[in-house]
Amino acid sequence: MPRPILATIHVDSMKQNLALAKARTPGAKAWGVLKANGYGHGLERAMRGFAAADGLALIEFDNAVKLRELGWTKPILLLEGFFGPEDLLTMADHDLQAAVHCDAQLAWLEAAAPQLVARGVRFDLHLKMNTGMNRLGFTPEAFAAAHARLSAIACVGSITLMTHFANADEIDHPLLPIGEQLRRFERGAAGLPGARSLSNSAGVLLHADLKTDWVRPGIMLYGGTPGGGTADEFGLQPTMTLSSEIIGVQDIAAGEVVGYGSRFKADVPMRVGVVACGYADGYPRVAPAGTPVLVDGVRTRLVGRVSMDMLTVDLTELPRARLGSKVTLWGRGLPIDEVANAADTIGYELMCALAPRVPVVEG
Repeated sequence: MPRPILATIHVDSMKQNLALAKARTPGAKAWGVLKANGYGHGLERAMRGFAAADGLALIEFDNAVKLRELGWTKPILLLEGFFGPEDLLTMADHDLQAAVHCDAQLAWLEAAAPQLVARGVRFDLHLKMNTGMNRLGFTPEAFAAAHARLSAIACVGSITLMTHFANADEIDHPLLPIGEQLRRFERGAAGLPGARSLSNSAGVLLHADLKTDWVRPGIMLYGGTPGGGTADEFGLQPTMTLSSEIIGVQDIAAGEVVGYGSRFKADVPMRVGVVACGYADGYPRVAPAGTPVLVDGVRTRLVGRVSMDMLTVDLTELPRARLGSKVTLWGRGLPIDEVANAADTIGYELMCALAPRVPVVEG
């Protein structure tokens, strides 16, 4: 009999979340973002879940090629762009779009242009502006010159103007509010032709009135939120349920301790359930006592430190719980953001950390 832990992927929920993103931004086209193996959900499942997207966006070249092999015919965008001149041939062979964010990429395009033009290649590219996040992109002051240089390259077709919001989940961030990033973007892009690509999940959920031609929702498509509200409030559906079972029960007296480091001490007599799930499965080791867990659909709490293969939960108020009782670690009935918040992290990390040893099914 296999170990009872299981990750269930809800493809229908992916479709519903994408429909919600598109409904919130009716004037824009939507990229379905599926970096990191579709946020841990599987590339092929994410492709089916986001079949109604106008394009798919990711960073990994091998997965972009795999999407083509799986039959995706609509646009594919490489969000970090290309990493060397040799990547341009892969882009040409598989009809890939890419971000352009630095002078080196411009130089690679200029050098490769004669060869690419001879093959009839014209890339649709996305020129990225750094509006304050200070990761990738040209400054607003350098953006027009970069646009002119990119426009002059013979193998370049359309140019979309893009930026990335650092704090769209906060209405008025004290250091870099979204309004300031928008002002910088408009200043740098003033007078330049091309579609605009602005909003991430936070932009879609909290700033749906932004004027943008493309949106790039990520975490919201998987039923998580970037902040500023809960999944239920936005109508998002969980797309991954991590479940297991109780595999052991201990009755302990007041004053006894639980787990490595004896961090949890019982104040009263307790029933403690042992769950077949640990940090080697992707559950966060740092999750503290009190982190919510469902046992047979009833909310209870984590007690003791999470170990490699097991964690322990409070069954004191669940007298019917026993070996084989069903446990939900996150997903349907228990939003992943609640678990992530308790562990002082984000739902993205939990999804992406799902371990290869966890069986995955659809349901």
